[in-house]
Amino acid sequence: MFIGHFAVAFAAKKAAPQTSLGTLFIAVQWADMLWPVFLLLGVEHARIEPGITVVTPLDLYDYPFSHSLLALFLWSAGFGALYFFLRKYKQGAIVAGLCMFSHWILDFITHKPDMPLGFGDGTKVGLGLWNSLSGTVIVEAALFIAGVVLYVRSTKAKDRVGNYGLWALVAFLAAMFAANILGPPPPNMDVVAIAGNAGWLLVLWVYWVDRHRQAVVR
Repeated sequence: MFIGHFAVAFAAKKAAPQTSLGTLFIAVQWADMLWPVFLLLGVEHARIEPGITVVTPLDLYDYPFSHSLLALFLWSAGFGALYFFLRKYKQGAIVAGLCMFSHWILDFITHKPDMPLGFGDGTKVGLGLWNSLSGTVIVEAALFIAGVVLYVRSTKAKDRVGNYGLWALVAFLAAMFAANILGPPPPNMDVVAIAGNAGWLLVLWVYWVDRHRQAVVR
């Protein structure tokens, strides 16, 4: 899943209006921000095999610490607990934890059976939506549009940054999605890992935009 993860963060702002959209982006993308770091450190492994799925050429054969069901459960519980300790906002802690766990659920829907359940070499699962380009585009686009609509309806811009900055962010994410599914395979996994770490810069952008918006009281 690509922009479908961001859709969850946008939608979750309605459920936790006091939580920054940047924090929610960290939550939904935590697994994918850990993964490139673990790749560079040699903790997890992947390879490029064009044609392994219709949508992505990545063979994700070893990533239990960032993407397994057990790992995401533990990361989610820890993240929610840390957020509550720092912010004392119970609703935000619950929503942030659920957002982080949602990553495994959405990846389970899209990945071929490569999603590990635990840290060992046991059962791997996946429904394989990535074997259909049209199905992937329809599902992810629908999720993304719904998430953005919920965010726009539950917040309002304080100034021009909160307005134009948001739509620039939405356009960038949509363009990134198109490039991911329509572009050529990456040359090697080092490039994938280095590019993946750019997600941390995206989070800064999201925090900045959300600071220029405020929750709508209904």
